[in-house]
Amino acid sequence: MLHDRVLVRLDAESAERLSSSGIVIPATAAVGKRLAWGLVVATGQHVRQVDRGDRVLFDPEDRAEVELEGVDYLLLRERDIHGVAEPAPSGEGTGLYL
Repeated sequence: MLHDRVLVRLDAESAERLSSSGIVIPATAAVGKRLAWGLVVATGQHVRQVDRGDRVLFDPEDRAEVELEGVDYLLLRERDIHGVAEPAPSGEGTGLYL
C-alpha cells in the first residue's frame, strides 16, 4: 500500500442483512446513510491512526473495490475512516474512539 491508503476487507455482517421478520435486505438496498464495518488488512507508510487488524467504520460510498486472489477488498484513504473499534471493550462506553 502506498501513502495514506488503507486496504479493508468488508465484514460479512455489513453485506446482506435480515429484517426482524426474516426478509433478506441486500447490501445494495438504499436505506439512507448507513456506515459499514471492515477489517484493516494493509496500510500505507503514511497511515498513522489505524493498524493492521483494526476494525474500522467507514462510509461505503467513499470507496474503491479491488479483487486480490479471488477476495474482494476496499481501498480507502485514511481520512475516509470515521472510527476504530477497541479490540477488547471493557464494558464501559461504546467501544469506539473517533
